[in-house]
Amino acid sequence: MYNEFIKALKVRVIGADGENIGVLGTREARDLAQAAGLDLVEISPNSEPPVCKFLDVGKYKFEAQKKAALARRHQKTQDIKEIKLRPGIDSHDYDVKLKAVQRFIDDGDKVKVTLRFKGREMAHNEYGMKVMDRMKTDTATFAKVEQEPKFEGKQVLMVIAPK
Repeated sequence: MYNEFIKALKVRVIGADGENIGVLGTREARDLAQAAGLDLVEISPNSEPPVCKFLDVGKYKFEAQKKAALARRHQKTQDIKEIKLRPGIDSHDYDVKLKAVQRFIDDGDKVKVTLRFKGREMAHNEYGMKVMDRMKTDTATFAKVEQEPKFEGKQVLMVIAPK
């Protein structure tokens, strides 16, 4: 019964070079593909009749892998770099950190700015917020703030991303 069903099923066959061979029985189409040294692959199962094509499946998979590898090679991953600050940072040290932030942003990476408090510095957390606000205004020309400065325990975190 199964063999009769297979014989009765008709498919539209497309050759290896793209020409339309016509509507054939599945067994006949499979025999033609084997004679050509190729595989019969169903391309569009929902059409009436279903569309099949002669392909070399191994070669097709190899080409697909090459395309995927090429796409991975050309894609830029976005890393998150971290800059650590202190509330009493000196102006020159701040400028060095700001240049590092700008270099990271120019490379296309996000920057996580961490400001840590130690000991009694937590009593004057407004100094830390001033440093973070200064960083926010200084980077406004070339970056946008993705995550506003917020306290997490003894530190303030802010995330800056390229515009």
